[in-house]
Amino acid sequence: MLKDFEGIVKQGSHDERLLLQIDQEKLPRHVAVIMDGNGRWAARRRRPRAAGHRAGAESVRAVVETSARLGIPVLTLYAFSTENWKRPDAEVQALMALLREYMRRELIAIKKNNIRFRVIGRIEELDPDIQRGLHEGMLETAENTGMQLNIGLNYSGRAELIDAIRSIAGAVRRGEVGPGEIDEPMLDRHLYTAGLPDPDLLIRTSGEMRLSNFMLWQVAYSEIYVTDTFWPDFRRTDFLTAILEYQRRERRYGGVLEPTVSGAGPILTRKLGLI
Repeated sequence: MLKDFEGIVKQGSHDERLLLQIDQEKLPRHVAVIMDGNGRWAARRRRPRAAGHRAGAESVRAVVETSARLGIPVLTLYAFSTENWKRPDAEVQALMALLREYMRRELIAIKKNNIRFRVIGRIEELDPDIQRGLHEGMLETAENTGMQLNIGLNYSGRAELIDAIRSIAGAVRRGEVGPGEIDEPMLDRHLYTAGLPDPDLLIRTSGEMRLSNFMLWQVAYSEIYVTDTFWPDFRRTDFLTAILEYQRRERRYGGVLEPTVSGAGPILTRKLGLI
């Protein structure tokens, strides 16, 4: 794994020690991140909130690069929720300007590093020029075979579920499926994240203990890692620490771990009636 970080991680550094502890065979297939704390980061420095969002863009770059180098298949970043429209107009416009700048500046690096770019959310409600940039980015990286980078824009977990239900209802009206055929796999296929594994790890920065309407269906069994670090200060070291914490946990999916009869190691057994 260290060879993938040659030239960017110093020998003997804390990051190198973290990398040496990571088990390549136990990496999460999908990491989702609630990027929180930009405003408070700026307030503590007596700077405008827009400065916090701009500083947070550097953290995006660091986390995307680290994820790709580790070999994590899917990374989803929560960038702008449907509730964020309630913020002051100046802040919203600053966020949109930063998004335009990010797409112009980072698309080259995304393509160069074989990353697929995808947006989840109601992007049809964004400004037309932003929509064009996003669709161009998705089209130009569609054939890439490396990590998939999802950006949640104008995203809401509840809205995603409503959109999925409407889509299934349309299929029922057209006679393509019967009501009795509706099940969890069908709902999965109608979500924005169709075809992707659910997040194994959900990271939230800034210490807040809530999901904030993010991927409500998909994170049902995600391991949740919360750090007090504000998003603009979140870097490679923080991300590697989160991965290591994830790898230390036992994932039971509602079951319990019991020793095998031979004592060779734990096996996963599901106890009826236990969640």
